[in-house]
Amino acid sequence: MELISALQFLRLHEIPEAWVETIWDLEFTEIKSIDDHLDEQLTASGEKAFGNLYQCFLSYADQEQSAGTDGAPQNIWAVLIENGVSIKTLVAVLSFFVLSGKAKVANVQQRVTSLHAASVYLLMLGIPGSVAHKVYHEVLFDTCSDLSRHCWPQVTGKKRKKDGLKSARAECKRSKPQRKDTSDMQEEEEEEEELNFSGSDLKKIRDAVFLLVQSHLRLLQTFPLKDRPQSRLNYTPIFIWLLYFEPVTGELNFGAVQDINKLRSVPEMAFYGLQRLCSPEHGDQAESLRRVFHHLLYVILMMNKGSGGKPSLLEVSQAVLATRDQAIHFVCHLVDELKELALPFLQILLQHICIQMVEKSEFRSHGAQAVGMLLSEMSGTEYARFIKWLSNCSRSRKMVCRLFSVDVVMVLLEQPERRPEECQDPDLAHFLPHKFLIQNLLFSRQMDESPTVQGHALSCLAKCLEIPSLNVTRAVHNLFSATGTQTVLEGETTHGTTHGILASQQKTYRTLPFRTVEISTTENSGYDENMAHILLCVKDSKTVVRKSALQALVGLLKHGVVPLSPENLARLSERSRDPAVSVKKKALQSVGELLAAKPECSVVQKAWLQGVVPAVLDSENTVQDKALEALHEVLLRPIQPYTVGCHLDASERLTWDLLDLLCHDFQNLSHYFSRAFPIWSRQNMFTAAFMTNLISHTEADHAAGAWLLLSKSIRFSPILPYSKILDAWYRMISSKDANVATSCHILCVMGDIAVHLDELTKNRIVSDLMAWLKTFNLSIETITAALETLQRLGSSESIKNTQAFLNQHGGELVSVCEAHLAAILLNEKGAENLNEELMIKHLHTLGVLSLLCPAKFNKRIVLLVESVLTARSDKPAEGQVELPASQPLSQFRANSLPTRVRAHGVITLGKLCLQHEELVPKYLPVFARELEVGTEVAVRNNVVVAMCDLCVRYTAIVDQYIPNISACLLDTDAAIREQALIMLTNLLQEEFVKWKGSLFFCFMLALIDPVPAIASLCRYCLVHQLLKKNPDLFSQHFIECIFHFNSYTKHKSYNTFPQSESDKVRFSLKGVENRDKRFQIYRFLLENCNDVQRFNVTNKINQAILASFADEELPLDAGGAEILSEAFNILSLKELKLQTVGGVTAGEEAEEENMATMAKVALQAAQKKTASQIHKKVFIEHTVPLIISLKSLLEEKRSPALRDLMAFLQVTMQDNPNKMKELFSGDEQLLAEVEFSLKTAEKERVMSEMDHQFENFTLTGDANTPTAQDSPQRSRLILPVRFATPQPARPYQLSEQLSQTDGRCMNRRTRDKRIRPNSDTLKGTVLEKRAVGDRAISTPKVGTLNLTFDEGFSAIFSDRGTSLGGDTSVDHVQPQEQQAPQLRQWDVQSPLRQKKRNPKFGK
Repeated sequence: MELISALQFLRLHEIPEAWVETIWDLEFTEIKSIDDHLDEQLTASGEKAFGNLYQCFLSYADQEQSAGTDGAPQNIWAVLIENGVSIKTLVAVLSFFVLSGKAKVANVQQRVTSLHAASVYLLMLGIPGSVAHKVYHEVLFDTCSDLSRHCWPQVTGKKRKKDGLKSARAECKRSKPQRKDTSDMQEEEEEEEELNFSGSDLKKIRDAVFLLVQSHLRLLQTFPLKDRPQSRLNYTPIFIWLLYFEPVTGELNFGAVQDINKLRSVPEMAFYGLQRLCSPEHGDQAESLRRVFHHLLYVILMMNKGSGGKPSLLEVSQAVLATRDQAIHFVCHLVDELKELALPFLQILLQHICIQMVEKSEFRSHGAQAVGMLLSEMSGTEYARFIKWLSNCSRSRKMVCRLFSVDVVMVLLEQPERRPEECQDPDLAHFLPHKFLIQNLLFSRQMDESPTVQGHALSCLAKCLEIPSLNVTRAVHNLFSATGTQTVLEGETTHGTTHGILASQQKTYRTLPFRTVEISTTENSGYDENMAHILLCVKDSKTVVRKSALQALVGLLKHGVVPLSPENLARLSERSRDPAVSVKKKALQSVGELLAAKPECSVVQKAWLQGVVPAVLDSENTVQDKALEALHEVLLRPIQPYTVGCHLDASERLTWDLLDLLCHDFQNLSHYFSRAFPIWSRQNMFTAAFMTNLISHTEADHAAGAWLLLSKSIRFSPILPYSKILDAWYRMISSKDANVATSCHILCVMGDIAVHLDELTKNRIVSDLMAWLKTFNLSIETITAALETLQRLGSSESIKNTQAFLNQHGGELVSVCEAHLAAILLNEKGAENLNEELMIKHLHTLGVLSLLCPAKFNKRIVLLVESVLTARSDKPAEGQVELPASQPLSQFRANSLPTRVRAHGVITLGKLCLQHEELVPKYLPVFARELEVGTEVAVRNNVVVAMCDLCVRYTAIVDQYIPNISACLLDTDAAIREQALIMLTNLLQEEFVKWKGSLFFCFMLALIDPVPAIASLCRYCLVHQLLKKNPDLFSQHFIECIFHFNSYTKHKSYNTFPQSESDKVRFSLKGVENRDKRFQIYRFLLENCNDVQRFNVTNKINQAILASFADEELPLDAGGAEILSEAFNILSLKELKLQTVGGVTAGEEAEEENMATMAKVALQAAQKKTASQIHKKVFIEHTVPLIISLKSLLEEKRSPALRDLMAFLQVTMQDNPNKMKELFSGDEQLLAEVEFSLKTAEKERVMSEMDHQFENFTLTGDANTPTAQDSPQRSRLILPVRFATPQPARPYQLSEQLSQTDGRCMNRRTRDKRIRPNSDTLKGTVLEKRAVGDRAISTPKVGTLNLTFDEGFSAIFSDRGTSLGGDTSVDHVQPQEQQAPQLRQWDVQSPLRQKKRNPKFGK
């Protein structure tokens, strides 16, 4: 017999029966040695012998399977018994080989023979009669089933895990080397052994694994597992693991009839095995499908689900992605095959993908694609039911669920829209259109409390407009259009409808719960509301929200959803100066995209210039580079040679349009634009060819832009023929109506090429220029450019020669100006013939010349300029004595000169002071006095400019007048306040001015300026300019702010700097009416402090204020009580709390996947613990004694500050009730009073809410309005359910505000706490978590019971292998009296009564 001879190598007759009995008694859990001789002989058996044995058993198995009832071949079990082969011994010997190869230290031969032995055993099980002959043993069967995982080397996974652990340790302690423990060394030794497997060795093991898996499939075809639930459960994770065993070439065809011998890869066989497990012969199909889908869930999620615990993420690779795609197609195949049986489990699978998704964008993207592919297998009704569930999931408390719901929406929007008639349930039909996805799921997330979700929703809104779908585009347009039908949010119903209005307008609306219904007839209310939200997000405090809002705004503008108004574009361009670098880059990219889409729109061109050009001077190099690249691509690269009659393409027209705007409308951007050219010159962009092309455009209609570029670039260009430039110069000189901007640019070009001109040409130009200047027909800007050109024409290597040239030609102009001023000022009737513009030009020319040739200015000219500002009783002449300098300009006898002339006179006088130091002490008091009592805004504004310029050159002299300048921050005119703010910020940045006196407090008052633009500018200057230079600026001045703004001067250290009585009144914020302003300043300071600074501020408040009053160093009078109350209110501010000690921000769960490593988590926990301990210690040692002492003192004095002290204790008690009870254990009376106050306040709050609800219950008589008799908490009949769909936790109550809904704006805190009268939540249902496999009831809606599962109570089986059966399918609901408990009655007792009852109380 061939079979008997094949069994000879096993030496079954030599095996002792005692050993066999021992193996069976141990139930195949341990390997026992037979004897040394037999062990060696058995171990030496090769794989060839096992191969022969396998083929023999296979032939018998095939014969048994193919033969009919009659003529069956000889039974294999009879053959074995007739030849004296003990089946029990055979099974024991096979287990010897199986367990030998399972060890980690097993060599290649042991592993291969182990796999072959397991294959033989499984083949034996598949032959009919195996159970009767006791071949089947559950433990051995499970060992053989899972043997492939033990025999296949797991090198890569261990090494990667170990490397990750080492990197985590390195982040914790890099200075101290890690000592290897015993387990680490043992693992390294094992890895070394495993790493010794060669390619041929791995090939042998792979072939053996292939044979074993093939044996599994043969077994599943003939050996039913219906009565073996544990073995059936163990099979599923084995096949799931085999899916990753090796890559598969080509696509898998799950629909074809599977022949095991034709399967060529292990994963392909694994999928076939999963399909066989779902067949009826292996148990209940529904139960099998649930189990298979549960394990495929983690394949689709790209997670590794071990025996227990939290799943870990796999490293995304091509192999993992391919396996994921195969799993998705396999699920689709099962749904196609099993139809209605598989659809409920597909619904569960989809929901669990949403629930268990992680935050990483790559995983979310692949997960959303998977949901889209699986949803394509659903009918319209099932699809609508899932969308309804997804709508609830989008309001989950878990941030990742809300984030992933947006990703799913984006995938579904790319699929064809389903028609409402595809849904058989009319109540679900409205979930099918894309309009519902956009308006109810996507747009509502833009008001999410999580910045991550909010930002993602905003960016996806912009992507919606790129989808080539008319319905999607129309739905987005409806959100921002002024007309159109509006929809109702899911879960919200309409109450109190006015049928006449609704019928006429064809609109529906929602009402806010428990609020009066207001129906607006304004057609554009939805547009204004939604657009206002987008614009508000552009200025959000979170960087990610601002970036995404920019993307959304650009999409809306680019596709014409919202108008290209200057207001909308201004919000876009101003973000290029955002504090965050990423937002600035996004803003530059956004305006660039918009310009590319709308190149001919002038408002877009202006927005692009305002956004990109100032970014050239950005402090961040990457932003500078991005701005320079954009400017080069748009303004320089398109320039081509110009010929008359040539056609300009779109890019060239855009270039010259933008340059024209720079010349005329945005001359203030010239300074920023100029800074780009030195950088471009270092990149060799101004070649001879480029400059020649540029010069050719100076004769075109757009010559102004060409001259602008020439004026900036010609100094960096090589020597060129300048004939065209000289021709343009002569044309300009002879022209009477030359454009001012173009004239200035030509003059600048002439100055740049002066070094390349010969002397004859220079002299001719100088002569023409002097004649041109003496006419005084030029504008002020042209005069400045001409004088600068004159200076450059006379420049030479010798400074003496240059100054002589300036004195000669400048002196001529000074004489002309002096004669003109004298004719007006020294002539009694000169003012009657005054030409205001001509007078201003002469004054301006004198001011510029005073910096070029100061030697030509005598005392008479100074007196003439002074006379422009004042009137004298006798005419000044050269050599006369000046007027006293102590008088302000407005105190002189008023002259008849206009305000504009006097304002220019101030600037000219300031320039004279810059070059003549002896004039500074004379005129500085005049300027300072003018700031105090002057009435002319233009004059006083120029005085601020002049004094700040003088401060740069004469810092020590001007320092005493800084309080006069800082007082302008509170000026009655907004222009002067803004000018003073800008000038002082520049001086503080360059350290020409120090933070002394009242300067800091003037800046604080600018924070609450009535003009929002000035207040915003002040915040920017303080936070982003001045605070960076002095990080402790706010914390150092915080305590003094308390004393200063309350006008308290009795403290020995604070608020002691000299200050006039008028300034004390102007800077005071004393009184209850100014409390909000003071606390606005306090909050701003604390928000911009770190934890260390907040901690120091708290200590200073304790020491400088609380301790001073407790020790009676400061009197507890009316002023002292106000300071003390202020201190208690500040200590109660949430901004003063340490962020390290505080909890996680709402909406942002501290999930492990958000952390880089566990080391960072441990470090954060240690920091939090340390900060909490220090804070507690300081509070115990310093604050508590002061509070107790002050309470006694305030009670004795009957001070009103006692109320604020108790309020502070209430806030502290609410935050840390247990800690407060421990801290105040020594003062039981104080503790009881605080607790009593808290209970009373809570009771009042609850009663107030109840009263408010009852009032709103009776507002309307609509049938949908809940009443006290029709309570949503009434009991409902919960029927037993066999299967449950997972549902996220109760949706958190955010009010998703859409354009179709009521337009009332509410703050986020109110929205989160809103109660909905028609909530779908089953109130009062008690969730009971029981044994594995049980379920918890959650949120039944309109007769449909949506249930949830997870580890421990999952409807999809957990890894512990439990099933639903018996009582586990019954859902227990507590009785009605337990479901709706009444409001808890407060056990409130007065502390005075407690004191009477307990004499020891309070001692």
